[in-house]
Amino acid sequence: MSHFAQRLHAAIKHKQTPALVGLDPRLSQLPPQIVKSARTRHSDANLAAAAAFEEFCIRLIDVVTPLVPAVKPQSAFFEELGPAGSQALANVISHARSQKLIVILDAKRGDIGSTAEAYARGLIGGADPPSPWMADALTVNPYLGTDTLQPFVDVATERGGGIYVLVRTSNPGASAFQDRSEDGQKLFETVGSEVERLARETSAEANYGCVGAVVGATYPAELAALREAMPHTPLLVPGYGSQGGTAADVASSFDTSGLGAVINSSRAINFAFRAEQYATEFGEERWEEAAEAATRAMISDLADLTPASALQT
Repeated sequence: MSHFAQRLHAAIKHKQTPALVGLDPRLSQLPPQIVKSARTRHSDANLAAAAAFEEFCIRLIDVVTPLVPAVKPQSAFFEELGPAGSQALANVISHARSQKLIVILDAKRGDIGSTAEAYARGLIGGADPPSPWMADALTVNPYLGTDTLQPFVDVATERGGGIYVLVRTSNPGASAFQDRSEDGQKLFETVGSEVERLARETSAEANYGCVGAVVGATYPAELAALREAMPHTPLLVPGYGSQGGTAADVASSFDTSGLGAVINSSRAINFAFRAEQYATEFGEERWEEAAEAATRAMISDLADLTPASALQT
């Protein structure tokens, strides 16, 4: 069975970029024609929103498939809509997998024992997806402790999937908990040490394990330190773009070959047609062209200012 890091890096090399497009549908931000069409077809508000989310994400996937190796659906926006949203999410993941994209489901699950195993078996599909949700990888919250992680690690290893553990998140309030120190080590550093141990143990013949870490672009100094301390850990780096992170901020997340990390951008690509630099040129009717232009701009930015340039040689 293919190892997650090997599959991910093969996809990154094929597309020649570590850019990751987040799928964060928000009803108030979607192209108006998609929302109007969905409401025409469905009188129920949740069914209409779910239909709009599904159409938007599938069309966005079709735009970015030639350009990027992976997408990251945000489960919360779909789950908010109940069963209709969950079905839409399943359809979006299935479509992304059919386009040979790596799918990282951002659901931030975290529990212990049989409950953690149930989350893992339900959500992590891996190389040959046997799970109902079929995601290649899943974000995991480690707050309950080391026994939170092991069931997810076991299923990911068994299925050729991956997990990304929250280590240093990109939100402004992260330091309230994550910077707390004991014996001279901050909490995020302690979590990072455990994640690196698990990554090393699951690396097999690969340089990287199937256990990754979420580390925000908005904390570039910590990102650089964690990359050095976690040489076997693939990184998922949010915070680029709309949250203020730059290509220079994420440069340290890569190894010299431009591998070892994927950089996420969600809103700046999803709703590029609303941004000043694209609104005039494309407008609402040509939102897909705006999303493509924003994706290409991100790819170029990473290639110009990070080791990802090595992927394009």
